[in-house]
Amino acid sequence: MHTVGQNRIGALARCSSWLARTLWPGSCLVCGAHGRDGRDLCPLCEAAMPWHPHACLRCALPLDQQNAAATTAHDTGSATCASCLSEPPPLVEVRAACTYGAPMDRLAPRFKFHGDLAAGRVLSALMVEAFGSLPRPDAIVPVPLHRSRLRQRGYDQALELARPLASALRIPLLDGVMSRAVATSPQSRLDAADRRYNVEDAFEVRARVDLPAHVVLVDDVMTTGATLHSAAQCLYLAGAVRVDAWVAARVP
Repeated sequence: MHTVGQNRIGALARCSSWLARTLWPGSCLVCGAHGRDGRDLCPLCEAAMPWHPHACLRCALPLDQQNAAATTAHDTGSATCASCLSEPPPLVEVRAACTYGAPMDRLAPRFKFHGDLAAGRVLSALMVEAFGSLPRPDAIVPVPLHRSRLRQRGYDQALELARPLASALRIPLLDGVMSRAVATSPQSRLDAADRRYNVEDAFEVRARVDLPAHVVLVDDVMTTGATLHSAAQCLYLAGAVRVDAWVAARVP
């Protein structure tokens, strides 16, 4: 009897959700048109989303025939660029859902700098779609903000991406195991060399935390990789054996 009641409640909830989407369809966060069912993007803007192309397995920069090496991982067909072969970065794999171009370049800043959490939900949904077929890591770790930046912004953009991603892919989320110990300057204002220096030793893992062997860092946008590399080094020092990164967008 209890199960029958629960089934009826579930059916009513699904019907109400369908009715709400029909009567009050969402608006596309890019152009303002009616959004596609279940996502705040219209069909045209969704079709224009710049899914990331064939890219280097280690840094996620797009590959060409000149710098592609015949190195593959798993069965993805992803190769390693010459730069990463000569100087391997600390991240074993980097996956980007999209290239940082239109219309992603409108969604990402709205989410990160203007408090648009709906845009963050779109980014996370794109990440689920892009990474759903990848081998599962042992845990996901969002790249944390410093507490002063968190107070200013009111939310941690990496955590907002990681939470629904971890839930959808059924991967444990390790929130709070790593913190940003140094209030670094915004990376967007610095060149590549200064970015590396800015985040050097910026992270720390909470004492007496037993990290699993395979961890994936989650962040919104990867530009030079300095922040992700610093966070990865911190996780290795704390006991991780392999660290990857999944990001919503990669700046080419």
